[in-house]
Amino acid sequence: MHLAILMANTDDSPFGRAQPDDGQKFSALLHRVRPDWTFEVFFVKDGIFPASLNFDGLLITGSPASVHDGADWIAQLEALVRRAAAAKVPMFGACFGHQIIARALGAQVGPNPNGWVLGRIETQFEPDAETVPFYAAHKEQVLDLPADARIVARTADCEIAGFAIGSHILTTQYHPEMTHDFVAALLVAFAEEIGEDITASAAQTLDRATDITALAEWMATFYETAKPQAQTSSPST
Repeated sequence: MHLAILMANTDDSPFGRAQPDDGQKFSALLHRVRPDWTFEVFFVKDGIFPASLNFDGLLITGSPASVHDGADWIAQLEALVRRAAAAKVPMFGACFGHQIIARALGAQVGPNPNGWVLGRIETQFEPDAETVPFYAAHKEQVLDLPADARIVARTADCEIAGFAIGSHILTTQYHPEMTHDFVAALLVAFAEEIGEDITASAAQTLDRATDITALAEWMATFYETAKPQAQTSSPST
């Protein structure tokens, strides 16, 4: 399996520069369960895009950027999403990736009614209503579904926490690639920007880590089984 990782993360803070980039994070995540897979990272946030869709799948990362920012690279990425969707190239989006796929395909993205959603979030997967923890860091969310999409995950603060189209598109508002230590350090690094109360509330959720290997298996299974009419399952823990 050879995947294109479309790196959208624009964080150029000292904290961000000290961390592995999202291309490295997602490569490491999937290598936990599929060590023979290969990845090509394209820094789309710098205007660097694949020349073709000749990959086994695409993966769009998160970003502190908003899909509403109006940057040229965001418009280019939306156009690529539409081409990939039309060609039924398997495509996974996380956080910003989830939102850009939704917007490119006709859905609305807007502010979260309750502001920041941070920390470990219990996510309910359809159709079996299994609850799986993810890490969250977002202020916007998908407000309605693209055509032919179905909700595959919900949370208390986000009705569309993940959606699927056929079985060639799968998204999550959350971050399977983030580790417990990364999220804990993120809260410390951005506490002043986020605010004391929100930071403290998010920190209280970190008493239990997510099962990152189960999340990796969920993503890998999506790419392996992506084809029309297949069913999307939840990441069992």
